[in-house]
Amino acid sequence: MDRKRVARWLKRERRVWLTSGAVAGSVILLRYMGLFQSWELAAFDRLFHFRPPATTDTRILIVEIDENDLQDAGKWPVPDRLMAQLLESVNGYRPRVIGLDVYRDLPVEPGHQELNAAFETIPNLIGIEQLEDKESFWVLPPPILQRKQQVGFNNILVDADGQVRRFLLYSHKNGEAYTSFALKLAQIYLEGEGIRPQAATDVNPAYLQLGKTVFRPFRPSDGGYIRADAKGYQVISNFHRPESFTKVKMGDVLAGEVAPELIRDRAILIGSTAPSLKDKAYIPYSTNWQGSAKPIYGVELHANIVSQILSAALAGRPLMRTIPEGVEWLWIVVWSGMGAIIVRQSRSLVRSSILTLSAIALLSSSVYLSFSFGWWIPSIPPLISLIASSAILTGYLAHKQEELKRSKEFLQSIIDSIPDPIFVKDRHHRWMLLNQAFCQFSGYPIEDLLGKSDRDIFPSKTAHVLWSQDRLVFETSEAREDEAEFVDAKGNAFLIATNRSLHKDAAGNLFLVGVIRDITERKRIEEELRRETAELMRFNAELKLSAYYDELTGLPNKKHFDESFAKALGWGEKHNQLVGLLFLDLDGFKQVNDTLGHEMGNLLLKAVAGRIQNCLRGSDLVARWAGDEFTAILPGIKQAEDVAIIAEKIVFSLSQPFMLENRAVIVGVSIGSSIYPENGKTPDLLIHKADTAMYQAKELGRNQHQVAR
Repeated sequence: MDRKRVARWLKRERRVWLTSGAVAGSVILLRYMGLFQSWELAAFDRLFHFRPPATTDTRILIVEIDENDLQDAGKWPVPDRLMAQLLESVNGYRPRVIGLDVYRDLPVEPGHQELNAAFETIPNLIGIEQLEDKESFWVLPPPILQRKQQVGFNNILVDADGQVRRFLLYSHKNGEAYTSFALKLAQIYLEGEGIRPQAATDVNPAYLQLGKTVFRPFRPSDGGYIRADAKGYQVISNFHRPESFTKVKMGDVLAGEVAPELIRDRAILIGSTAPSLKDKAYIPYSTNWQGSAKPIYGVELHANIVSQILSAALAGRPLMRTIPEGVEWLWIVVWSGMGAIIVRQSRSLVRSSILTLSAIALLSSSVYLSFSFGWWIPSIPPLISLIASSAILTGYLAHKQEELKRSKEFLQSIIDSIPDPIFVKDRHHRWMLLNQAFCQFSGYPIEDLLGKSDRDIFPSKTAHVLWSQDRLVFETSEAREDEAEFVDAKGNAFLIATNRSLHKDAAGNLFLVGVIRDITERKRIEEELRRETAELMRFNAELKLSAYYDELTGLPNKKHFDESFAKALGWGEKHNQLVGLLFLDLDGFKQVNDTLGHEMGNLLLKAVAGRIQNCLRGSDLVARWAGDEFTAILPGIKQAEDVAIIAEKIVFSLSQPFMLENRAVIVGVSIGSSIYPENGKTPDLLIHKADTAMYQAKELGRNQHQVAR
């Protein structure tokens, strides 16, 4: 489709696309005012519930401290001695890393020295601290673990609705960098796989890369967020289901009732699951379809985050990625346009509703499919754009239908009073209105035509022509008169002239109005005149042709040569080019003519003309001068020697026998040549010198070429 056609189409549909564009623009504005954020975050949470059932992450084990364990310990926090025994028991099974998700900033006697000894001797133990923020005070880690740099911060990011959807990898306080508890555990685990943190130099050196994944930092308006707090190095979580992790009780570990393979070479997280401690968090999986919320415990949240990091680094399972802002705008515009297309192409409210529901299903499927590959593509703004665009345009088109009805009644009253065949078509080339004159002319009753198009009624050839003529008027918006063959219901063929023009009503409905005239008789008379004119022109052309060409050989004659030679010399002077001239006279032609007859001589002249032409370039011109004499103009030659080469080629060609009526005839040719401007600058002088050189060739023995002096 060319640009003009696209421009015409956009102009014709401008109300539809302006409405669609206005809806998309309004939705984008409301989106960046934050009106859809809560809906978008809720929709994001729902996507997690459509995932397949969970598989257990065998890399991680949670050692939970539940209510029974607290009762056995006698108090909270768990005494240092009991905690030291737990750590030593776990470490005895040789885990890859141990994470203690319990604050131990103060001694809890008895057994504080024993716990310090465990902190000192267990090399792969990571403790926690709480960084000061708006929600909490600073809680320091165990001094020994802090000295050994075996500490990670425990801060979590909670959205305004209480849900955790992001987590921190790094944070900065007072100019110092801190690493999160989950990332610290994951890094030690990955060191066992030979994977260490590095800069993502292929993407951005400021980004963290672990194994197969680059962790792209969260931006304030990523996904469904608007102007969110993006301090620190945040990423959007791609949560596993909570049931993905194996848990064992602290009491079972202390009693030696846990299988060693559950701990060996795993990441072990120790933390509380006692409801009384209220160490809870809400993630997208927390809310069920009934609306009730089931939180997870802090240690489960950290286990989930560690699992996400490990899956990203080892298996390439990405954390949630988001599309750029500009792409999101385009995404909203596309779905607003989809709503416009659905309403524009539908002929009924029912069909429009079905197609809109199908589009909603397609949008939802696209969003979920993208989500399954780790992409968070917003769904609420495009959904609102789709529905709003459909609803507004449905109302607009309903108004157009009402105006269309009034316009049809008005037009029908006018065309019925006109004797010429008249039709009115809609944008889809369907007949909307017809007068009785059209029905009489076509031979079809009006009820067989209304609502149909030419393709439904007429033969395919006729229908194609009429359809194409209508289309040109719709595309250009310009009135036209076109001629075509018309076949009526009885098979009678007519030639018609149809005047077509476009008209609009108050609602913008577009009509094509056509008025038909039968021009069969007029075209018959015009055809007779055309044939007579063509015969006269052909006769005049033959007369003109005979004045410039030799009747026998078909070559240009002397008159043609004189005019062409003068033009060639003018061209040579203008462009500072050489022009060659050959003057040829056959040797032995008179003997052939006298002995073999005049007809044989004519055949020989035709054959000679053909051979001379074959020896010349496409830009050269050969003419029959008179009798058995020929001339050749050679414009644009590079050097004088080129003329001699062509002349020798002709001498050789004509010296070969001619087979004429099964008889071998041998003649020769004497050629003289001259060159502009070396031998002269006027046609007469150059011809004279070439003719003189030709006679010199004859005197020197014939069948050769001589150059003018």
